Amino acid sequence: MSVGRRRLPSVTAPETDLARKRRARRMARLLAETHPDAHCELDHGNALELAVATILSAQSTDKGVNQVTPKLFARYPTAADYAAADRTEMEEIVRPTGFYRNKADALMKLGQALVERYGGEIPGRMTDLVTLPGIGRKTANVILGNAFDVPGLTVDTHFQRLVHRWKWTEETDPVKIETAVGKLLERRDWTMASHRIIFHGRRVCHARKPACGACTLAHLCPSYGTGPTDPVEAAKLLKGPRAAELAALAEVPAPAANTAEARHKAAVGKDDTP
Repeated sequence: MSVGRRRLPSVTAPETDLARKRRARRMARLLAETHPDAHCELDHGNALELAVATILSAQSTDKGVNQVTPKLFARYPTAADYAAADRTEMEEIVRPTGFYRNKADALMKLGQALVERYGGEIPGRMTDLVTLPGIGRKTANVILGNAFDVPGLTVDTHFQRLVHRWKWTEETDPVKIETAVGKLLERRDWTMASHRIIFHGRRVCHARKPACGACTLAHLCPSYGTGPTDPVEAAKLLKGPRAAELAALAEVPAPAANTAEARHKAAVGKDDTP
């Protein structure tokens, strides 16, 4: 079912708090339809692995982290292993993620703190998590939401950019952004809303040139027109393995490259998209 709307955003009077909440929730519902595949893209099997991967993700891509963590997780399966790690060896493993000395130091100190204070286990409360080395509020929300099913909003750069463009809040401090957006959305939806917003930021609403003319949220976005509004041009900016689907949902023609790719996959009878 198409979720796109070709009607352009209209100029209205200043938005009330109630109207903003209603618009935000409508956008959240559309995001759920637009990105049904949204999920935490850091590979992990437990809370400790997620904490480690999230620490490594600072100034690095999830893809880059996922290339490093299999070896890291195999070498250091427990908090005690991180606590007793050889610094030089760990630095070499995490080197590809950047800032490897700081990250290795944080992982070793995290392991030590977990062993000393929490029996080697990742705690499931925000108040405890933020006291641990390498874990701030954003990382804690990732851990809580994806390892403990405790709703949380992950305010990363994509999240900040999009909620500002959508005029959900004018706050600039991440904690204040989290509080403001938390008032707009149902608490039970916070974790998945974060994933969907981040997916939208990576695939559609890019920092420099958002695909406004191929966006399913265009009719609800006060920043419509920041990027190309021509459907064909905008569709070329869509990224990710579902670019053709995103175009269809927005009721615009799929980019020729994506259409050809889809035909190739159909011909060989399999989906080889990463």
